[in-house]
Amino acid sequence: MKPNAALWRDPNFRWLTGGSALTMLGDQFTLIALPWLVLQMTGDTLVLGTVLALMSVPRALFILVGGALVDRYSPKQVLMLTKYVNLVLLALLSGLVLTGTLTLWMVYALSLAIGLATAFSIPAGTAMMPHVVPRPQLQAANGISLGLRQFTMFLGPLLAGLLIALFGDGSAGADARANATGIGIAFALDALSFGISAWTLAQVKPLTDTTSAPQGAPQAVLASVAQGLVHFWRDTELRTCFLYWSAIALFIMGPIHIAVPVLASSTPTLGAAAFGTMLGAHGAGTLAGMVASGMFPRLRWGSLGLTILAFDAVIGLLFIPMGMVTAVWQGAGLMLAIGLLGGFMQVRVFTWIQQRVPPMLIGRAMSLFMFIFMGLAPISAAVTGWLMKSITLAQLFAASGGALVVLAALAFVLTPLRQVNDAHRPAN
Repeated sequence: MKPNAALWRDPNFRWLTGGSALTMLGDQFTLIALPWLVLQMTGDTLVLGTVLALMSVPRALFILVGGALVDRYSPKQVLMLTKYVNLVLLALLSGLVLTGTLTLWMVYALSLAIGLATAFSIPAGTAMMPHVVPRPQLQAANGISLGLRQFTMFLGPLLAGLLIALFGDGSAGADARANATGIGIAFALDALSFGISAWTLAQVKPLTDTTSAPQGAPQAVLASVAQGLVHFWRDTELRTCFLYWSAIALFIMGPIHIAVPVLASSTPTLGAAAFGTMLGAHGAGTLAGMVASGMFPRLRWGSLGLTILAFDAVIGLLFIPMGMVTAVWQGAGLMLAIGLLGGFMQVRVFTWIQQRVPPMLIGRAMSLFMFIFMGLAPISAAVTGWLMKSITLAQLFAASGGALVVLAALAFVLTPLRQVNDAHRPAN
């Protein structure tokens, strides 16, 4: 309690956290509005997968470079620049939707630009906290930040789905010009969140940290990226975990990015509000899981790795019946349970990476972690959009959930993942 109270008395922490929370809330509006916009414009899952891929490809290609640049330059400067870029892009997207002048090629171009900006904003944002709060308070600060993030993932989709449903979701006609006011407002609110958070970030005065200052000539960016990748590859447990998470992103998370909005839009008893409710339930479950993880820090089934595999297997079983959902409460209940299990492990995994990786490589480690889940998954989503031309939604959910169960079982039998322990031990 005392560390948290001290943090909230720190104006730097308040400015950074308040702005970050606002941006994360705004991002949830775009997370709901963009796939809904594309589906209403085209009704084509392949187009939706293409849009997600256009956002993910530059993010996947440049996020490791972004992490190296953040380690080399000021995270605040990089983050400030990306906030202004996103403000302009989202304001433009909102204006095009509200004026009815948006075309598909514009969606493609803006999605590509947003993905490129995100490749630099993600590592900059994750690197800011150590520059703002004293090191003894870093763990508490990360806990608050992650908790707020999950709260916005609960509240944001609910508000966005309600907003789009009330003011117009573009479903009254064959194109997005018809009754799409709610979608345009959602983008406008996200743009506003970036503007306000840029102002709050300007109030933050980073701490002077001479221990992290580079010595000698700065290392070339690509060489810096390579150095980090070599270090992570040589660490057996890190390599195993990163490869396992990559497989999950490619075979599991990608299809979910496509399947959930398609489920909501194609089921007559659901809709935009139901889409927001299901994502909101997932956010609420994740937040509850993180709280439970803090309350029961020693709760494990054997080792940390064994617990990860067990939880993933259960999550896979919960995904299988998603394709048969016909009511909001069914989808929300499943997503709530999935979020609860995932949130419980998220804090421990995040902390394990921080403890295992040397401080000088934290930025590159987190950029690689984000690359896996924010870069690979949407690329997989593009492939999923193509696959849905030949398989049903129920088959997709069943295959995705079943693949996660099989993947966890194979990792248990064939890899040392089950032996991963979150007790601190120097990396290999």
